[in-house]
Amino acid sequence: MTRIAYLVTSAREMTLADGTPHPTGYFAEEALKPYQRFVAAGLDVTVITPDGQPPYADPYGRSWFFHYPEQDKDYLASVVRTFAHDVDDIRVTLHQNTELGLAGARRVAARLESRGYSPAQAHQIVSAAAKRAWRQDRQLADVMAEDESHGLSREEIQAEVDAQRAASERLAAERLAALQAIPGFQYPVALSSLSDDELAGFDAVFAPGGHGPMVDLSDNPDVGRLLVALHRKSAPIAALCHGPALLLSAPERADGQWLFDGYRLTCFTDEEEVQTEAGLLGMCWFLDTALKNAGAVFDDGPAAWISHVVADRNLITGQNPGSTEATADAVIKVLRAPVRAAA
Repeated sequence: MTRIAYLVTSAREMTLADGTPHPTGYFAEEALKPYQRFVAAGLDVTVITPDGQPPYADPYGRSWFFHYPEQDKDYLASVVRTFAHDVDDIRVTLHQNTELGLAGARRVAARLESRGYSPAQAHQIVSAAAKRAWRQDRQLADVMAEDESHGLSREEIQAEVDAQRAASERLAAERLAALQAIPGFQYPVALSSLSDDELAGFDAVFAPGGHGPMVDLSDNPDVGRLLVALHRKSAPIAALCHGPALLLSAPERADGQWLFDGYRLTCFTDEEEVQTEAGLLGMCWFLDTALKNAGAVFDDGPAAWISHVVADRNLITGQNPGSTEATADAVIKVLRAPVRAAA
């Protein structure tokens, strides 16, 4: 059976630029979804932390706005795409995406449909209001309430926005419970306890994000041993969001260059970072910049917060939480490739 080293941070605290401690850990969605996908694909997943301590779900990553139900998330994406003809002209910040009620778009549209509007008409009405809310930094319910022609009151619109948030809060709790039910997340293997031969026995490594990897995966000799063991046999090395911090533990090649010098890759960008809780408080360093300085050819998506995955040789990286499923699927695709299976 194909074996994946599921390398998760066990950090619980990071130091901010002003020297104060700040809670950290892994992001729940980024840890759960790939794990479930790998298991469903029939892969043998071994949860590993640097020191064998149970990983900790970052409280910030458990916030409701990181856990939109798939239908709400997909509908919101279809609405955002109407904001401009070119995606390069659409810049949706974390604040706009989470605090203006835009995620309630699908539910508001459904209420319009219950009043006799076609799905296309409902989508057009909601998209137009969402675009104004985005441009003016206003609540979707307030903007829509200004136009009485559609027949919905502000209270009705706000009720759907509130219902969406309640659904996200339930989903966040369900995901945390699912993670806590996985034995490997309660009793992980200590990376430091594994020999070089044992590390070479894995067929891939995957590191989910959260700010934690910047604490205990970015300058770790044992992570370096794992990377060398897998890179030597061209096994997939995959990481998501802040997970690519593990690449900074890679040693130099014989020519004196970083092991991944010249590789195309992505990670959580500086643009995205300055919108997060930790980024706003002030971080000691940013991962995007650190990887560029190490020698990476950085490849970010056309806009912040959208799904973006980069594959270069045996390296697979995903940019942000929105890239979770696509990054996991890219790993599965490589591991199932006929050439690899034959080998």
